Amino acid sequence: MATVIPPPSKKQKKEAQQIREVDLVPKDLPNVLIKFQASDSGETIGGSIRVPGGITEKQLEELLNQLQGETDEPVPYTFSLLNKSNENDKQEQLIDIKDNLYSSVLKPGIKTTEDFLTLVYTPRAVFKVRAITRSNAAIAGHGSTILCCQFAPNDSGRMCSGAGDSTARIWDCNTQTPLHTLSGHSNWVLCVSYSPCGTMIATGSMDNTIRLWDADTGKPLGNPLIGHSKWISSLTWEPLHLTKSGQTPRLASGSKDGTVKVWDTTNRVCSFTMSGHTNSVSCVKWSGSNIIYSASHDKTIKAWDISANGKCIQTLKSHAHWVNHLALSTDYTIRKGGYDHTSTRASSKKQNMDELREKAKQQYEKVAKLNGVISERLVTASDDFTMYFWEPLKTSKPITRMTGHQKLVNHVSFSPNGRYVTSSSFDNSIKLWDGIKGTFIGTFRGHVAPVYQTSWSADERLLVSCSKDTTLKVWDVRTRKLNVDLPGHADEVFAVDWSLDGKRVASGGKDKMIRLWSH
Repeated sequence: MATVIPPPSKKQKKEAQQIREVDLVPKDLPNVLIKFQASDSGETIGGSIRVPGGITEKQLEELLNQLQGETDEPVPYTFSLLNKSNENDKQEQLIDIKDNLYSSVLKPGIKTTEDFLTLVYTPRAVFKVRAITRSNAAIAGHGSTILCCQFAPNDSGRMCSGAGDSTARIWDCNTQTPLHTLSGHSNWVLCVSYSPCGTMIATGSMDNTIRLWDADTGKPLGNPLIGHSKWISSLTWEPLHLTKSGQTPRLASGSKDGTVKVWDTTNRVCSFTMSGHTNSVSCVKWSGSNIIYSASHDKTIKAWDISANGKCIQTLKSHAHWVNHLALSTDYTIRKGGYDHTSTRASSKKQNMDELREKAKQQYEKVAKLNGVISERLVTASDDFTMYFWEPLKTSKPITRMTGHQKLVNHVSFSPNGRYVTSSSFDNSIKLWDGIKGTFIGTFRGHVAPVYQTSWSADERLLVSCSKDTTLKVWDVRTRKLNVDLPGHADEVFAVDWSLDGKRVASGGKDKMIRLWSH
């Protein structure tokens, strides 16, 4: 019997009747005047240039590379239109140019062909990270729920995870085997963190102590750091470019007892304690301008000046509920220290610490500078369903209130060069925001349960998220669509991290398995 094609459904009939818009650039489109402006230094290149109104992104890239004399090795760029409502308006908006100038700017009526257009250009990462598509390995070893994982900054072949079985483990991702078990804690390990020089690992636990370990051998470095009276909720290392010659980076810890402590990692003593929060500290971050920011369940965020022995210089109040997490626009560059996607353990052993420090400083300034001035931005996420966008060293008032989530916001992260922010929420969605102004860009939908965390690829084209629905998902930031769905875990996934060279993603959760993913 021949197969009969079923009649079209109501939806198909309706779609067939609709008028389709074809995105063609009109032939008689006049030329427009543009100028190029650098996103970091604010410098303009080449004065005013007359270009066709339908110029594509690829052509803009070629033109800019010609103007800069980089035709042999062209640099990839992204372009955005700098849009002011009027001349006196201080509020500037950046509108991304996708495909071509006509469909992004002229067709929606944002500007006309008579306007003078300022195009802000940002160099993309020179290398391109490929989307993660499969699970290479599921490695057993932990005896309880895995709560955190992090790749080493100097080698994507090393990863450390912490779990509810009171241990942390270092894994060799090249051979997919456990290397060392870091045992010593007597309760759940809640956070692990590699030092920016890649030589030490710090672990914080529910037994109120912090332990330091040698990242190569897995041996404990001296006795545990004791001082907190309740469990350790967050750890952050001193940025490499702030450390003095010949010294190891210091460590700061936030605890449920409401205090933040700074530790001297060489002598393993507490340098000073910063108390002021009236409830538990949920997250601490050490910024490149030597300020520690702490977010707390007392609804406030405090800024502590470390060069003035931890004096509180700012208290940010706006949230109506617990502050769960905070992110700095320079987090990524501080985390990777002086290393980059080409670093390996062999090459990092040969590198001089002073050279690394200098390189870390250059990388930090490249990301931290906006229009030639260092400007670190801060985003805080809360149980009140909102986030706030701050420039804490300029004003104690938030720049914008970021609303849209329907449930609590659990995690926020800036993209590697600070251009975007993502927020993960218990309303099953991830939202994308502008990292310079804090304005809303789009929503990634696909998870069917709360999203716990996200991690960026080093070239910021892709984003990976982990969720209670047992899956990881890789998203394309540009199209805002799901790139790859990664099932594999047997239960909720709590932790995810993308290596600095973009080759691997690691994840862990309630099924006690570490999974490594690659393309």
